[in-house]
Amino acid sequence: MTTKFAKTFIAQNSNSGLTFCYVSGCGTDSAERGKSMWARVKGKTENELLRMFPGYAYMFRPGYMKPTKGQKSVLRFYFGWQLFYPVMKALMPRFTCTLKDIALAMINCSLRGFNKNVLEVKDIINASG
Repeated sequence: MTTKFAKTFIAQNSNSGLTFCYVSGCGTDSAERGKSMWARVKGKTENELLRMFPGYAYMFRPGYMKPTKGQKSVLRFYFGWQLFYPVMKALMPRFTCTLKDIALAMINCSLRGFNKNVLEVKDIINASG
C-alpha cells in the first residue's frame, strides 16, 4: 500500500525534490531475508522507497514511542508503559523515544535533510533537535 501511494504521489507531483517520510520500525530487515515476515516486508518497502526518492526518502525506525501529552488516540496498554519510560530510557536508550521526537525529526529531515536516510532511534533524536 505504501509503495502504491508513493507511485501515485510521484505521478501527481512530477516536479523533482519530493521528500517521502516512512515510519517503519526497529528491527526492520533491509536485506529482506530475515525470519520475521513483517521485518522483510518493511525492509522491502524501505528499499523501494529509497529507489523511488533517491536522496529524499527518510525511513524512521522507532522502537517504543512514548505518547505525547494531549495525544488523543493512545492504547490503554501504553499508559502502563509510561510509568516505566524513565527506566526504559535509561536501560534501553536505543529503543525509546517520544512521538514528538519522531514528528520533529520528520519535519527537520523534510526541510533541511539529514546525513542518513535510514534513521534508528538515536538518529531520530539527533534529527529532532
